[in-house]
Order: sequence, then C-alpha cells, then structure tokens
Amino acid sequence: MATTTSISERAAQWGRLWGARPRDWAASEEQQLPTYDEAIRRVRLARGQRVLEVGCGTGVFLRRAADLGTEVVGVDASEALLELARERVPEADLLLADMESLPFEDDSFDVVAGFNTFFFAVDMVAALREAGRVAKPGAPVVIQVWGRHECCDLEAMKAVIRPFLPPRPPDAPPEPDLSAPGVLEDIARAAGLRADGTFDISWAYEFAGDEELGRAMVAPAGIAELVGPAHEQDVRRQVVDALAPLRTDYGRYRLENEFHFVIARA
Repeated sequence: MATTTSISERAAQWGRLWGARPRDWAASEEQQLPTYDEAIRRVRLARGQRVLEVGCGTGVFLRRAADLGTEVVGVDASEALLELARERVPEADLLLADMESLPFEDDSFDVVAGFNTFFFAVDMVAALREAGRVAKPGAPVVIQVWGRHECCDLEAMKAVIRPFLPPRPPDAPPEPDLSAPGVLEDIARAAGLRADGTFDISWAYEFAGDEELGRAMVAPAGIAELVGPAHEQDVRRQVVDALAPLRTDYGRYRLENEFHFVIARA
C-alpha cells in the first residue's frame, strides 16, 4: 500500500527538467529495451510478482514487465513523464515520489529496479537503502549505471552538456566513478544490500540524422531548458559535431554504450 509523501526540492528540480520534453525523451527511452530485457532475464521475472521501478520515466520497462504478467508500480519525480507512462501502461500504479523517501510499506515488492536512476539522488546510499526497505527479504534490487567511459559513445555528448547541469548540493556526498570496479557493489553494501552479481551490457541508440540526433540529445535531464532558447541551437551543433565521427555513410548515427549492473539482494 502506498502512503502520501512529498518530494524534496532537489527531486522536484530534476522532475521539472526531465519533464521538459517528455516525448523526445520517450523516443530514446524506447531504444533501451535491450537493457531491460537482460535485467528481466537475470532476475527471472515471473507472472504474479509485484515489481517497482524507481524513476520509471515513460514506462518502457513497466510495459515489458506488465506484458509478462507482473503487477507493476512506478515512481518518478516528473509528472510529465508519468503522464506518458500512464498512456503506455494504464494498468500500472504510478506515483509522483522521491526515491530517497518511497511511499510504500516495508517488504512490499518482489523486484525493485532503477535504470540510470539512483545516481540522481542527493545521497545514493539513502536511495538504495529505501529500495532495499521496500523490497521483500532476499528480493533482487536491480541497479544500473553507465559503464566504462571508454566504452560509451555518449561521453562526447556529456562533455558538451556537463557545464550546464545543476551542481551537486554542497552537503551531498562526493560523486564516485560508478563504472570503476567494485564501486557500485560497495555502495550497495553501504545501503545494507547484498551484492549478488554484476554484469555489463552494450547496445546502441540509433538516430536518422542530424536533426533527430540533436533533438534527442537535448531532451534528457532538461538540457534544452538548462542551456536556454538563446543557446539551444548552438549546443545542438556542438553535440552533433562531437558525435560526427559516428555518422554513417547514410547520415545515420549509431551510438554504442556500455551499461554496468549490480543485482543486489534486500
């Protein structure tokens, strides 16, 4: 059963940013199915289980999980993304919530998952502790982050947009390199979880040309809002130029990226 909760100012800020261009982000999120499918396979998701996605975005993972016969619940800090998730997964229970203060009772879920989500918390350990609290004893908590920097084509895009991202709060813990060996496992253990396995998976975003690529690259994390209308086209050009080596002879783009997973246990 869910309880009423409020979200922090920091979570609300990220919610507004991620919700600035929800349909543009949805088009990219739909390409993330390979990571979702591998996580589903690894945790042996089964009919009748109750599944929570933390930072559910536009509901792509939840749709896949629901189609397998699970009961799906999602939380996100962006109401705009939740609106699209409700369109995609009308049977889901979808709530505006803060990952560091989840509105659920202890031991509520058979699986808890967060895909490139938990590191947006001010305190990632606190967010994972909450994930473990609402998971049933021994249930898997799926934690996905970016993989090795040298294996991610989007590093070139990140270098362009990083100066525009909101700074971490001064009282936040230092930001670790989550792709480094053992770091994510240590964070999971600090949250009271048992690291039960780790794996990496690579897959590619594909875009039809410069316009589609530029539009997609300023949609996540509210990048277009952060740079502002006066600078958006310039930032788009910088991103497209940075990714130019990945342009095919047909003008398309294929951006290979690695993602790092830890399957932890509550």
